[in-house]
Amino acid sequence: MTDFKSLLEGYKVIFFDAYGVIKNYKGLIPGIEKTFDWLNEQQKSYYIITNDASRSPDLLAASYNKNGLLHITPDKIISSGMLAKEFLDLKVKKGLVAYLGTEDSAHYIEHPGLDTLPLQQMNEDNINDITALVLLDDEGFDWMDGLNKAVNLLRRRTIPAIIANPDGAYPMSKRDVGIAIGGLAYMIEKITGRKFIRFGKPDSQIFMFAWEYILPFHPGITKRDILMVGDTLHTDILGGNKFGLDTALVLTGNLLPEDHETRIMATGISPTFICETAVL
Repeated sequence: MTDFKSLLEGYKVIFFDAYGVIKNYKGLIPGIEKTFDWLNEQQKSYYIITNDASRSPDLLAASYNKNGLLHITPDKIISSGMLAKEFLDLKVKKGLVAYLGTEDSAHYIEHPGLDTLPLQQMNEDNINDITALVLLDDEGFDWMDGLNKAVNLLRRRTIPAIIANPDGAYPMSKRDVGIAIGGLAYMIEKITGRKFIRFGKPDSQIFMFAWEYILPFHPGITKRDILMVGDTLHTDILGGNKFGLDTALVLTGNLLPEDHETRIMATGISPTFICETAVL
């Protein structure tokens, strides 16, 4: 185990995962505000790299602020939803985009030239107008109706299918997990034979997006100057490793502390460091 505070001192920029590192099913990880107070006192830069596409960066930041993390502003949040938005801007410039998720998550697919449609409102009158399908969040729709419509849309139309949050599951309690939107995408792929375009960790594209995002603010920075802090081997740690960053696994989220060594050996995904928590 490595002391988290001494670890932070060796890096110029810290990338934090959100769920399991900063917050969990109960709210904020107890004491995590001390970490961000120290980072701000030291004028050390940090960003939240998250697969959460349920809300815009403004709303995500507001949720942290409401819980006492006042230093987290929208410009510090880099979401996989931002990559989905960039893809639509470049590849699907006009038409009707159907989505599964909440109204707040639809922020990522709203831009001039594109109209949005909750997938539950798809019918025979508009199905041929749909130019893309985006899976944003596992809430905001009836699962049975929404998934059936997603399957039948992809059977009938040759359109881009995008998943903005590739996470298969998320922690619901200390030992239980729930099915996330990425898990639903795998099921739809199996039924339809179609493949989703995935954005988010562990894909290196989100790290490249983050790299290009921070570079103007940190001229001359190298990958050796950045630490990725996460709780999940297959997303945070694998993604950081693939991009060439040092990684720190914390044991406050996806992995049970007593199982972490076995999981590391079984997967072959090795963090640079292991810390009990990101709390100082």
